[in-house]
Amino acid sequence: MSERTAESQTVLLRRGEVHSPADPFATAMVVERGQVAWVGSEGAADAFADGVDEVVDLDGALVTPAFTDAHVHTTATGLALTGLDLSAAPSLEAALDLVRDFAAARPNDRVLLGHGWDSARWPGGRPPTRAELDAATGGRPLYLSRIDVHSAVVTTALLDLASLGRVDGPLTADAHHAVRAAALGAVTPAQRVEAQRAALAHAAALGIGTLHECGGPEISSEDDFTGLLRLAAEEAGPRVVGYWAEQDVDRARELGAAGAAGDLFVDGALGSHTACLHQPYADAEHTGLAYLDAVAVAAHVAACTEAGLQAGFHAIGDAAVRAVVEGVRAAAEKVGLARVRAARHRVEHAEMLTPETIAAFAEFGLTASVQPAFDALWGGEDGMYTARLGAERARTLNPFAALLRAGVPLAFGSDSPVTPLDPWGTVRAAAFHRTPEHRVSVRAAFTAHTRGGWRAIGRDDAGILVPGAPADYAVWRTDELVVQAPDDRVARWSTDPRSGTPGLPDLTPGRDLPVCLRTVVGGRTIFVRPGE
Repeated sequence: MSERTAESQTVLLRRGEVHSPADPFATAMVVERGQVAWVGSEGAADAFADGVDEVVDLDGALVTPAFTDAHVHTTATGLALTGLDLSAAPSLEAALDLVRDFAAARPNDRVLLGHGWDSARWPGGRPPTRAELDAATGGRPLYLSRIDVHSAVVTTALLDLASLGRVDGPLTADAHHAVRAAALGAVTPAQRVEAQRAALAHAAALGIGTLHECGGPEISSEDDFTGLLRLAAEEAGPRVVGYWAEQDVDRARELGAAGAAGDLFVDGALGSHTACLHQPYADAEHTGLAYLDAVAVAAHVAACTEAGLQAGFHAIGDAAVRAVVEGVRAAAEKVGLARVRAARHRVEHAEMLTPETIAAFAEFGLTASVQPAFDALWGGEDGMYTARLGAERARTLNPFAALLRAGVPLAFGSDSPVTPLDPWGTVRAAAFHRTPEHRVSVRAAFTAHTRGGWRAIGRDDAGILVPGAPADYAVWRTDELVVQAPDDRVARWSTDPRSGTPGLPDLTPGRDLPVCLRTVVGGRTIFVRPGE
């Protein structure tokens, strides 16, 4: 395969498997002027061979729409890729060793940055103390975000930078926002761009063609947000759609955001005991934190609807989701249900749902922007969800099948760096949910991670390989393709004629995931695996 395909070229891909509803048995595709021009059979492809600029021999590879990750923190992802990653630390002692080694290796960093610790999975279950971190860093400023990014542990020197007192234990809410701002404020513009490029390149290598950046004043900065949008527009890489989590609708528009949405916090996260619940946590005598109520939600949804922008909220706990639903209902009564539905407002995470809130999502046309990897990481009888909520409530989380049955639009993402960019792993996590009644078919999960992300930004003509659609696609080396039977059993035949449905890789746990060979966005190649 060649290294780069210009947007203006006409390209014929042949001798592969093209995942297209236009032709379930397609083995070839023509791309012209950044769009899919034709899909069909190998024999019919001969008619195009003389009129193209490039012929790509797929050699049996699979071609699919490029993935869309509907919830990403790009700079933080890049900093995790290039910085200290504690997600694999098996114990507190191992985490402290990693901090000590990282500090020694980065003597010139103004602030040491790390991410991914999860004391819930460590023997003893406790996070590092400030004194332990002071000792490990030699007294330097250090910011370590918990895996859910809703709390952090820091050193005394960083507390001083943030003008906070001697606070012990994981920081949440305003204290966390203050130390995060101080830590990220020490990142130089050059470091930020390096991190953004690293994240975008990593996404491209995984077959991700579009990222939904979730920025905001409590998460990153205006410079970070606008710089990322500018970088993505100027350099070859994944598309970036920006969401700015602020209630100032005019400011979101000025910054180039698609919506005043994303991580506009209604509550926090379960792991940090900050998700807002109706009933107390199983392992704490409180119900979490509420940052916005239904009145504030209603005002924001109405303002965004009137302005022609998407509204959206971070809501995880059942009380937070209820506040969103009540607020959207009040906004619909003010500006009209049809206008609210047409705006395609979003709810990020939406983990603790009830039949009533699911029905409300469907009624108001709310997109559920969800992360199946959360269940893979924290679900199950012995997982963090059960520790925080008890087994009965934990079994209700992330009910993807019920959302689909109700007609709620799904868009899949990673919330990276909370969980890694891993599109096929995300599809597998949804299809093999730890709670069987919440599982969806591989095909439905794949659609939510491709076309679902485009629909979430108001585009119904993309995320699918049909003539006229944007030529955003990925080429994969994979094992056999399978077609999922109606009863959700996996039938092992390749694009069986009886199904009329294009096949997808077998994602049964234990099998290797597909390997990305090439990623193309708008007809422009943004990644080619070395040696291909």
